[in-house]
Amino acid sequence: MEAPRQDEPRRFGPYTVLARLRETAAAVQYLAHRTDPGLAHGTDPGLAHRTDSGELVVVTAARPELAASPAFRHRFDAEARLAGRLAGGWVDEPLETRTDGSDAPWTAAPYVPALTLAEAIEAAGPLPARTVRILGAGIAEILSRVHATGAVLHGLAPGTVLLAEDGPRLTAFGPLGAAAEASAGPGGRLSVRLGYLTPEQLAGEEAGPASDLFVLGLLLAYAATGTTPLADGPPAEAAERIAQAAPELGGVPDELRDLIARCLAKDPADRPTAGTVAAELALEGAAALAAGGWLPEGPAAAVAEQGVRAGRLAAAPENSVSMKNASVENPVSDQYPASDQNPSGARGPHAPKSYGDVWDAVAPAPQPPAPEPEPDIQDAVPPQHRSTPVPEWQQPTVAGGGTVPDASAALPDTRTTQLGAIGQPGQPVQPGPQAPWPDQSAYGYPQPQHPYAHQAAEPAPMPLPLPPAPIPNVAPPAEPRRSGPSRRGLLFGAVGGVAGLLVGGGTLYALTSGDDEPGPDPKPAPTSGGPSVAGVAPTPRWIYNHPASEPVPLTAALVKNRLLVLTDESHASAVDLRTGRRLWENADGAKGQAALAAGDDLCFIAGPSEFLWLSSKDGKVAHRVAYADGFQDAPDLSVRTLVGSAGPTIWFTGSHKTTVKAPEPKKGQKPGKDGQVVKSYLFGYDIVQRKELWRTPVPSGRGPIAPVFRLIAIRPDAVVVRQDFRTLAPAALKAAKKKGVFRSFDRETGKAQWSRRFGNVALDGAAVGDEEGTIYAADGPNLRAFETPDGKAKWTLKGTRGSVFGASLPSGDLLYTTNRNQEVGALDPKTGKPKWRRSTEAAGEKAPVVSVSGSGSTVLAADPGQVTAFSAADGKRLWKFQDIGNQAPDGETVKAGYQVLAYDKTAVVRRGRTVYAFPVD
Repeated sequence: MEAPRQDEPRRFGPYTVLARLRETAAAVQYLAHRTDPGLAHGTDPGLAHRTDSGELVVVTAARPELAASPAFRHRFDAEARLAGRLAGGWVDEPLETRTDGSDAPWTAAPYVPALTLAEAIEAAGPLPARTVRILGAGIAEILSRVHATGAVLHGLAPGTVLLAEDGPRLTAFGPLGAAAEASAGPGGRLSVRLGYLTPEQLAGEEAGPASDLFVLGLLLAYAATGTTPLADGPPAEAAERIAQAAPELGGVPDELRDLIARCLAKDPADRPTAGTVAAELALEGAAALAAGGWLPEGPAAAVAEQGVRAGRLAAAPENSVSMKNASVENPVSDQYPASDQNPSGARGPHAPKSYGDVWDAVAPAPQPPAPEPEPDIQDAVPPQHRSTPVPEWQQPTVAGGGTVPDASAALPDTRTTQLGAIGQPGQPVQPGPQAPWPDQSAYGYPQPQHPYAHQAAEPAPMPLPLPPAPIPNVAPPAEPRRSGPSRRGLLFGAVGGVAGLLVGGGTLYALTSGDDEPGPDPKPAPTSGGPSVAGVAPTPRWIYNHPASEPVPLTAALVKNRLLVLTDESHASAVDLRTGRRLWENADGAKGQAALAAGDDLCFIAGPSEFLWLSSKDGKVAHRVAYADGFQDAPDLSVRTLVGSAGPTIWFTGSHKTTVKAPEPKKGQKPGKDGQVVKSYLFGYDIVQRKELWRTPVPSGRGPIAPVFRLIAIRPDAVVVRQDFRTLAPAALKAAKKKGVFRSFDRETGKAQWSRRFGNVALDGAAVGDEEGTIYAADGPNLRAFETPDGKAKWTLKGTRGSVFGASLPSGDLLYTTNRNQEVGALDPKTGKPKWRRSTEAAGEKAPVVSVSGSGSTVLAADPGQVTAFSAADGKRLWKFQDIGNQAPDGETVKAGYQVLAYDKTAVVRRGRTVYAFPVD
């Protein structure tokens, strides 16, 4: 660290500069703190949140000589957006980003005491094998999230990887952040030279996800030996070695040598995926492996000392800001200035060497028209954090307070932080076919002069389509392309190849969209049926992208295991479960509540004003029943919500207004006025015969309007419900005394059977029942089983500290449990004796939603951040999957969690407008 220079800003928005941290080719990083609390507003609303006064941050500000370039500002903004969408785990969420106005663009992120990899090597030499293992696993976990979309990061370099006390961090999310050189030329030209290239780039091919793995191999070798294989020396010689020579890995520890060698394979198809690297380096996850310390003594002390010095600066900001050029002592040789060959500022026998490839981006003039936003990486999933150690499994107790004998202790929880990159383990997802290198001089582009520098000048006129900011992009387009890109589009456009077919692990799967033209009905792609490396998600049979021109689906349901029916604000649509192709859509089904099979050929949908029966084949309306006049003695019926279904029978609540005549006035009094009251009912209805079975009066809810009932259990002779407490009328809410009231109705007649509370189960406490008459409910921190209708407690399972149980799932001879500590378990429903328990390692405040595959062999837990698959037999964690979205920079943010619909040997996973069909056992 050093004092800020005289000509440098002392303030960025609400942040006051304390010191100069380091300088890169494209930006300067400052230590700063927030001096006024409040809401930080960035250019992206998703990157703004409340911060506290005095919070230490790192402000990354563009170098003034680059800030005037529109192409630079555009790229800077795109990389900041990507950081926000990858936030979580080893990526810190940006607090604020500003790229508008006349000032240089900047972004602020939380300060974490850390050394760059280059600084650590300079200070202490090569890192121990365990440290390198954790470093590689953490970076691979980030790459797997990016590569799940077919995108490329382009952000790895010794100066962009930080070593913090709790694990590694990544600070660059594109070519600007990882640049060895960056310069702005006449006409808005921006030239960026990366420090590391790959054999395929030297051969004139576009970079793919496997390119990041090659660079990761170089970084890990550098971390383990202090030198970079293939890349040291003059650029021309380094390029030749990368293209042709075998890497010299004699100094790499034996336990890491084979994996690094595979990462450095010349053929991208021979390199492992990021998911495979993460699983091989740390099956339990980088966070778990790093717990208790991971840095050697020297770097660990330097990191701690840096944090202390930063705290001292924050405690006396007026002194640090007023310093001229007095040096603030840095425990890691920060007196060495940054240079082209050493952007981190590190120097010495272990300092990294660099060579590079030059991309020249010709930006439009600063005057209108402004450059059109380029495709950005997809929306990041909710943050993924490192989980805390799993507490001991608490044994259940019987109703009288005795402890159930521990005949089968829960298995220890082995962590895996591997996120499911789409593709077969060991095989990267490849881009589409490469076009031959054309003679670019015909279009105004000079031919490459050497194998590691591709120059391009602005042509006039422009006969080929160009992306707006032709620097290597980091995200595929949101929708499949219909026409092939130009060669320049291949060089500088979106990488990862979402157009057409992708190859993943030797398996073809189609990326389809509802906007695609109808074609022949293809057979489903072959699949391996599961991963061969623990933690890696299987290759999807297909992926469906709901068109961006249509609203995001509101509901999704499986019909006869043949159709996936989606409803949104504008229509209902059906996707073929065999192929992932849309079959039909119908505007009459807009805002539908649910989709159910009504016989073999019809699909039933409950719309806002009517019941609809649509043809499963083409979506045409076969029958309608309007609520207003379709139910006898209930004119203008309003249907509130569907409660549930069993076979052809559905249950729903509805209400209508009826006139109540005023009583006869007494002699001498004026007659009163007639009034209106709301009558509410629970209905039983046969959707195959299209007739009402029964209706039972129920108290109206808050409004007044029909109550919302939540289905608790379906039994051979009864259906058990509980009213959503938010719809309780004030008097009913008061009478409930903060406890949930459960009601049972006869399935044949609708007659009310009983109504009671169970233990201290709260109004919103998770509860579910089985066919045998047992209710399993969250009672405070515990899970309890109650007999019905007497309410006697059968057993109590004590919960973990600070957690609450979610809705359990009876399946076969087991009861699957879930809680807000992101834990999933299995137990004997008769005794409460646990079989196993595992953590999903997700972060969040809600318990995961559990489902079971059609065979009963796989348990799937869905939460806002990921889907985790477990073996039903022993709880072994099989794989995880995260989708960071598929949105353009100006597209909507995907905030929805994951939904899993399982049937046979397929798990249909939906998040927002994207649906995956995964093979499961």
